[in-house]
Amino acid sequence: MAGERPSSGREASPTTMLRRAGVSEPTRALALVAELEQATSVTVPDVPRALAALADPDAGLLVMMRLVTAAREAGVLEQVAALAATRAGAKAALVAGASTALGDFMVRHPHTVLDFGAWAGRDVCTESHPRREFLLAVGANPDDAVPVATLTGTPGIDAMRVAYRRMLMRLAGEDLFSPTPTELMPAVGRLLADMAGAALEAGLAIARAENPGHEAARLAIIGMGKCGARELNYVSDVDVIYVVEPGAGASEAEALAIGARLASRAAQACSAPATELPLWQVDANLRPEGKDGALVRGVASHLAYYERWAQSWEFQALLKARPVAGDVEVGRRYMDAVWPLVWTAVEREGFVESAQAMRRRVEHHIPAAESERELKLGPGGLRDVEFTIQLLQLVHGRSDESLRVSGTLQALAALSAGGYVGRVQADLLDASYRQLRVWEHRLQLWRLRRTHLMPSDEEGLRRLARASGMATVSALEEAWAAVRRDVRAMHLEMFYRPILGEVARLSADEAALDDEAARARLSAVGFRDPEGAQRHIAALTAGLSRRAAIQRQLLPAMIGWFAQGPDPDGGLLAFRQLSEQLEDAQWYLKLLRDSGTAAERLARLLSTSGFVTRALLASAQDITWLDNDEDLQSRSVARLSAEAEAIISRADDEIQCITALRGMRRREVVRAAAATVLGLIDSVSAAASVTAAADVLLAGALRLAEHSVRRERAGGDASAGGEGDAPAVLAIVAMGRFGGQEMGYTSDADVQFVYEARGEGAHEYAQAVAARVRDLLQRPNPQPALAVDADLRPEGKNGPLARSLDSSAEYYRRWSDPWEAQALLRARPVAGDEALCAAWVALVDQVRYPEQLTPAALKQMRTLKARMESERLPRGVDPRRHLKLGPGGLSDVEWTVQLLQMRHGRQLPALRTPQTLAALDVACTAEVLAEADAEALRAAWSLATDLRGAIALRGGSADVDVLPREMPQVRVLAEIMDSGESGQELDQRYARLARRARAVVERVFFGWEAGGAA
Repeated sequence: MAGERPSSGREASPTTMLRRAGVSEPTRALALVAELEQATSVTVPDVPRALAALADPDAGLLVMMRLVTAAREAGVLEQVAALAATRAGAKAALVAGASTALGDFMVRHPHTVLDFGAWAGRDVCTESHPRREFLLAVGANPDDAVPVATLTGTPGIDAMRVAYRRMLMRLAGEDLFSPTPTELMPAVGRLLADMAGAALEAGLAIARAENPGHEAARLAIIGMGKCGARELNYVSDVDVIYVVEPGAGASEAEALAIGARLASRAAQACSAPATELPLWQVDANLRPEGKDGALVRGVASHLAYYERWAQSWEFQALLKARPVAGDVEVGRRYMDAVWPLVWTAVEREGFVESAQAMRRRVEHHIPAAESERELKLGPGGLRDVEFTIQLLQLVHGRSDESLRVSGTLQALAALSAGGYVGRVQADLLDASYRQLRVWEHRLQLWRLRRTHLMPSDEEGLRRLARASGMATVSALEEAWAAVRRDVRAMHLEMFYRPILGEVARLSADEAALDDEAARARLSAVGFRDPEGAQRHIAALTAGLSRRAAIQRQLLPAMIGWFAQGPDPDGGLLAFRQLSEQLEDAQWYLKLLRDSGTAAERLARLLSTSGFVTRALLASAQDITWLDNDEDLQSRSVARLSAEAEAIISRADDEIQCITALRGMRRREVVRAAAATVLGLIDSVSAAASVTAAADVLLAGALRLAEHSVRRERAGGDASAGGEGDAPAVLAIVAMGRFGGQEMGYTSDADVQFVYEARGEGAHEYAQAVAARVRDLLQRPNPQPALAVDADLRPEGKNGPLARSLDSSAEYYRRWSDPWEAQALLRARPVAGDEALCAAWVALVDQVRYPEQLTPAALKQMRTLKARMESERLPRGVDPRRHLKLGPGGLSDVEWTVQLLQMRHGRQLPALRTPQTLAALDVACTAEVLAEADAEALRAAWSLATDLRGAIALRGGSADVDVLPREMPQVRVLAEIMDSGESGQELDQRYARLARRARAVVERVFFGWEAGGAA
């Protein structure tokens, strides 16, 4: 084996095979293997395969060579060599290749290698007894209530440290040998924590032996952090707190003085220089007042500090506290005193925000060069997992005792079982945390040094990959990137949940939904029927199901959010109805629990808008929009048209197609309504969105109707129906508020149907298509109808439903009244043949924008407007409260704008717009309307539009055109509009703006001068 062995055929050379096995210097490796075989009389049958198992084959071979020499000198070479071909020997080799520090230890103490053989077939993690072994190592009786060492000073410390490292060596062998180290990881962490506690116990036994009169101090050592949680690393600072009580007949001062000496000496036994290397640093800085505080305190002193002075993070630290050494009774008394405080700390003002800020500070202080390599503190690292789990525990653990555990993975399992974390998330977080800990362990094993940085060099990455069971560095880097990405996403999602802060601000009873406390809170925040609300809460949270558990998390915060709306009782009832309807939908409660905004937004919608509530009950899937502002933004006509095209092209039949198109419109109306209630868009934008959906729906309905009528004319031939078969082309013209892109949520679609003949039977064909369009949009269907009103067509109800372009031109030239020209000002083609649409616009432009508005036409406009005000107002309604027809209302503003358009539209092309506000802006810019007048009209029209929208959104049977008389109802409208006004303030604002607008109307439209008529 000293040189390269001959190969034949395609067989790779030994050097090549060794390089593939990870050996950097194959020639030297072959020489070392040959020496080992000669020294131990053991032949290695497959050298590359044996070395491939080692994290660092070169380093491992050197350690084994040194170990052979040391074993020979110690007289144990024969016994060590006997392990070579066994599983025990494989574990020893794995340790040698993964840890130079433990390799050095084995070389210094070659007889310890025999431990691998002695423990063959035994479970190191569960059968080790560190407290007994370490106490025996210093000559103390493990069965004594107060063990005292007989071996003290440096010899005692060295003996304890050797016992510790022997157990560490055995544990590392078990860990490295495991085919599934992530599954073994929790057991490894538990044993490491128990070993740390046992080392402190042995150090305390040495301290007692060196301090006569130690009986005066009953000292307990409380493990904190990972030691306290029994999830310690191979190398980590061991965080502790020292608690002391006087022994029999001793004073408190005496106990404190002796206790401080015992604590210091116990820490030195683990950390101070000696013949054997220190184990790890003992850190007592988590004690009250930190470095500036007394090293030891009594139970009462600790309790007084935590009750009066402790900061929020100190209670988070106490979550991991556990007595690990010393006086058992004192440790129990300490935990009994402080443990309840952990679960009330969340009630401190700003607790959640403080915890979140602390995590951000930790990230901020990571050196930029190390952030991407930090396993522990960096984004997507261990702290993201631990802080997330701890915060969820502390917030919800007040009312759920199942969460009151210290270990990270145990807590995660409890959070998952209780519904606080989704099962998929919990599984992913569990797997990610285990993998991060395994990498951390492998990094620390190499030199037994405290580190959390992923290697930056190729050699270090290769060694970590091999030690972690990964084939290549690329596989390691891909896994590391995936873990960081997943952990970071879950941390940001869960750690910054708004619901955490809301629940934290509640009392323990309120958070627990205790019957009496909940009723009191419900009444205090504005529920009119607290008992009825409590019945809804009981129904939602009853039982042990996961659904009930998540509802118990959500409702304490949602009660407050419901109360922010005008109808909290209705909101809670609707929430119950939704939850029962979606009982089997896993996404629903997960969304509300995990989203940053969805739960709060849903509560606001349900307690504010009956219109949106009914829509969500009819289509609950729309709730998913609430998680993302982008999903609540209005869709453009182009985007909706593309969707409609996809629907039409793949639909199997007419009914299926129109159902989908009507569903698309319903969805966009609800989207606009929800966004308006949530304050994301204004009423003008909402009207444009609602109109856009109607545009696309009518365009789709026209295509379907044309196809169906053509096919019927062809005798049902499915292959017929092409455009070339049509005797006419059609267009649909939007009129009124539809044409002005100002539709309300419940508006009809005012339209005209126009056609141009292309062949025989054009008129009958056009009538059939128009009738089919109306039928498609109004017939019973699972999706809401859109009423089509064609009464604004030439001759109104007495005229044909569809009129030819030529006939329309003749009608408007010879018989139309001025009011019909006025109606055309808001006409806008929305569907059909493009050339026909352009021709129709050119035709009506001559009618609606005359060269001169004749006195007769002006008189008719004014007369008709006056008649509307006197005759069309509903009986018994105060005209000043009618938002459409009342003085200063929508009609006043719109007719005034339309008068300006008819007077100046021919000379000012920019004024030719069907939109009221756009026309006002142009009129002001062109100076055909004074700026102050334009602003008065704009303000009144916008507020009336907002109020009509709010009335529609409120729901119920109220007339959207009438402003309620009752101030509580007007206050509801103010809340929907999010105006920040009382009902009376909003009412007075509308009256004021309407008066100002009416003054402008009287002067500009009616031509009245102050005190008289024109």
